[in-house]
Formats: sequence, structure tokens, C-alpha cells
Amino acid sequence: QVQLVESGGGSVQAGGSLRLSCAASGYTASSHCMGWFRQAPGKAREGVASIDSGGSISYRDSVKGRFTIAQDNAKNTLYLEMNSLKPEDTAMYYCAADPPVGPCAAYVLATFGTSFKYWGQGTQVTVSS
Repeated sequence: QVQLVESGGGSVQAGGSLRLSCAASGYTASSHCMGWFRQAPGKAREGVASIDSGGSISYRDSVKGRFTIAQDNAKNTLYLEMNSLKPEDTAMYYCAADPPVGPCAAYVLATFGTSFKYWGQGTQVTVSS
């Protein structure tokens, strides 16, 4: 049974940092496309960052230079390092895995993630000004 468990969310002031983790079980994270998504109240879910099985990484424009996606293969864990946080980064953050075969970045950044098979429960990030 595949499980994705996020952690690391919290409340920070603008300019602060957080590191989100997504621990995978029953699934080899490094062998598949994985992504981080977020959803703010009243807004559509959006893709934040993607990493494919070859290690290629993509980010949505609004987080480039501030967020870093990474994997620890030994721990089977996906991370999202978030620096210089802004109030507009406030959202529930989710990791997701296993979209259909195809361009990982497009599935994460150009869709609402509806094609992803596995999702974590989410972790809340709140950034105050």
C-alpha cells in the first residue's frame, strides 16, 4: 500500500524558512515523477515544483529562486526547502506521485494534479506579514 506522509509545515513570518518533507512508503520515490502542490483557501490547487525519475527539476515562476525540491533516496523522502517566504505562499501543501507516463513538469506545473494517483494528507504553511 502506497503512503505519502507530509510534515514540516508551520507558521512563520515573512522572510522566514520552512522545510517540508514527504515520506513515501510502498513506493520508490526516486523512480517516478513526484511533485509538490499547494492550495490556498478559495483558490485552485497549483503545482509548485516537480522532480522526475531522471532528477530533472522544474518550478513555478513565483517560487523560483526561493524554493528547492530535493530527494533523499536512502530515506525515500521528498523535500521542499522554502526560503524567503511570502504571505502569498500561505496554503496547504501536498506531495503527489505517479501521474501517467509523460512530461513530469507539465503534469505538475500545467495541471491541477488531477492525474496523480497518490497524495499525502497535506501540511499547512502559514506566512504572516
